[in-house]
Amino acid sequence: MKSLPFIRPIALTLLLASSLSFAADDHGGTVKPEPYAVGKTMSKAIQASITPDAALDILKNGNQRFATGKSIKRDYKKQIMQTGLGQYPFASVVACIDSRSAPELVFNQGIGDLFVARVAGNVINEDILGSLEYAAKAAGSKVIVVLGHTQCGAIKGACDAVQLGNLTGLLDKIKPAVEATKTSGERSSKNHEFVQDVAHENVNNSVQKIREMSPLLKEMEEKGQIKIVGAMYDVGTGKVTW
Repeated sequence: MKSLPFIRPIALTLLLASSLSFAADDHGGTVKPEPYAVGKTMSKAIQASITPDAALDILKNGNQRFATGKSIKRDYKKQIMQTGLGQYPFASVVACIDSRSAPELVFNQGIGDLFVARVAGNVINEDILGSLEYAAKAAGSKVIVVLGHTQCGAIKGACDAVQLGNLTGLLDKIKPAVEATKTSGERSSKNHEFVQDVAHENVNNSVQKIREMSPLLKEMEEKGQIKIVGAMYDVGTGKVTW
């Protein structure tokens, strides 16, 4: 039996469509397709082909999958073998230590995809900066994301001026965000809106500190080699806003 003449074009169209990954954005539209097969282990060639804008789109697509229960399953044993002799992460994430906000899960990425630096309150210090400089300049990462989150214990501690061993010094780094936040009402962790606004301000401050404290990263951003952005993760919905 002969194939109908329109079957092949339809099959080709479906094949092409399935090879690209699209995700709805917060406004019901779509973000750009990912520049490589979703779930494929990152290689040097793939990393080199990804622009800072494309790297950001990959993270947005990944979070869309995660938040809608469509995370891609990966063969971790295979990825361990493929990355055993080298790694080529396309993005770096500075995140809080909160157990609910693991970047690899939130952005639905696999082994070898992300450099992740975690510290309570996603604050910036010289050790974090050195790590980010290595990731971008030496290892080829294309985007730096400072990822804050809702219901952050460190933010609440800073709002309440908590004193607790070495944590006190860390919370001092969040104080500028507390002082800059003008939300009305009680200025403590009892005020949910105040806490959330401080968390947003703290992310903005951390992004600015990266630019101010690292001439190397600032120059790379100005040359279009990397992007430095802030984002907020909602622990109640699984969604990241940019």
